[in-house]
Amino acid sequence: MKTAFIYTDELAKFKYSDTHPLKPFRLKLTYELIKAYGLDDIDNSIFKKPKIVNEEILLKVHTHDYLDVLKTLNSGIDVPYASHFGLGYGDNPIFNGMYDWSMLVTSATVEAANIILSNEANIAFNISGGLHHALPNKASGFCYINDIAVAIKYLIDQGKRVVYLDIDAHHGDGVQHIFYDTNRVLKISIHETGYYLFPGTGFVEEMGEKEGYGYSVNVPLPPYSDDEVFHYAFDKVVPECIDRFKPDIIVTQLGVDTLYDDPLAHLNYSIYGFSSAVEKIKNLGIPWIALGGGGYDIASVAKAWTVAWAVMNNKDLNKNIPEDFMKTYGKYGFENDDLFGPRYELVEEQKKKVLEILDREITFIHKKIMPLIKDR
Repeated sequence: MKTAFIYTDELAKFKYSDTHPLKPFRLKLTYELIKAYGLDDIDNSIFKKPKIVNEEILLKVHTHDYLDVLKTLNSGIDVPYASHFGLGYGDNPIFNGMYDWSMLVTSATVEAANIILSNEANIAFNISGGLHHALPNKASGFCYINDIAVAIKYLIDQGKRVVYLDIDAHHGDGVQHIFYDTNRVLKISIHETGYYLFPGTGFVEEMGEKEGYGYSVNVPLPPYSDDEVFHYAFDKVVPECIDRFKPDIIVTQLGVDTLYDDPLAHLNYSIYGFSSAVEKIKNLGIPWIALGGGGYDIASVAKAWTVAWAVMNNKDLNKNIPEDFMKTYGKYGFENDDLFGPRYELVEEQKKKVLEILDREITFIHKKIMPLIKDR
């Protein structure tokens, strides 16, 4: 097993705004914690900086007009109609280097794809990627360029069949939309229900269209779902879908806004539960492009993605965060030195109700969707 980690400190130098919940600095925190644990010097593992891709690869997904607006704003020139492209208000502010940031993230994800395609590694992890809400002609949900869709389009253009598995708290609506009508990409998303959370999509009835009918699989979870509920859904849906589809490559969005302390969602996963999911994905034995995603408690993000990288490399970590890291970065929300943190569970009566709801959704998937999923 060979692994690759794609990162540069340049990623952490951008800022949406002082008050915006998405902090690119969380990437630097993650990388420094990985180094503190000695996970930057592992046999059979490589660390790479992204090479900036040509804009032509973006145009396979995004429109000329939209990219032109992004580039114009990036250079400091005002665009009066920017709001038509979802730009300039709370979620998607116009900031210095907006296009540069998006290109760097996308380049890192395409770098991960090339590493897998060239068999340089079996697993490639880009913690900056996973911006799953961006649409072809519009920014959405903190996302300007859909790096996931760009990389997946690149893969399928080279004849690959791709499973896209999204375990972020928010539904991966941008990726679903872009590949809604194709059977070359099987989209699976386990997320908090859109009844309570942005973007208000990802219901089980969203099954795809045309050739893609049956190739969108959504598992919406009720608020406060815990590790047990998540893994119940994962085990009932993901392995069978993947077995039916038989992909060449799996692309995952490993957002950790699912964790109990995240300020923007209402799920109750622990880092233990998250790491178990990473282990299950690794054990599928499919060439794997792993991406980051949501996560707005920056200390929890650093912990969870460090644990994920350890799992990918079959490394066990001491739960006590290294002292040197705490001295330098402890002020960023590491109230104690426990890497994994606590577990929070639904009380039995609540869990019973949640599982009853979930069982109805899973039954629909097994009866209506899975029979439509075919291999090559």
